[in-house]
Amino acid sequence: MLAAMESANFLAGQFLLAMPGIGDPRFDQAVIAVCAHDDAGAMGIGIGATFDGLTLHDVLRQVDIDPGTAPDVPVHRGGPVETRRGFVLHSRDWGGADTVDVAGRWALSGTLDALRAIAAGTGPTRWLVALGYAGWGPGQLDGEMTRHGWLNLDAGDEAILFDTPADARWAHGFARVGIDPRLLAKESGHA
Repeated sequence: MLAAMESANFLAGQFLLAMPGIGDPRFDQAVIAVCAHDDAGAMGIGIGATFDGLTLHDVLRQVDIDPGTAPDVPVHRGGPVETRRGFVLHSRDWGGADTVDVAGRWALSGTLDALRAIAAGTGPTRWLVALGYAGWGPGQLDGEMTRHGWLNLDAGDEAILFDTPADARWAHGFARVGIDPRLLAKESGHA
């Protein structure tokens, strides 16, 4: 029991890489930035894929924000939960009313003030926008970590989050730990 409590927060600020054969097509080659993980559950933002044809300017117009100086970049598929809800993962040099520091590595904002600041050119220096999130109930992610499903990657730096193209993050994450995902089995063995 004590070991489970001590590890309850260990994934916040890290990345989850979907293992080949994860068994859920929504998470094939997924990369999740874990933003919260405790005994109440876990929450993360998918950063490994973007929506075809949906850009930041589209989202800004939908919420009546003039795009201003914001670049018209793709919007990330944050996850299968609340897919119309937006999130901004960003550097820690900006904060709004609801900004949450994620393990001292990056920040998460979920209100329009982050989008307004980005459009005005006064927001964080590094950021990405996502719709939806991945969520796990109490103990659910802990259980998935003991089976063939996810590999956790200690963030280390912001390169995978802000410098690596979305479609290259999954392979880049495995390469960072010296693994070629093409050589991984699609299921785990049982002893």
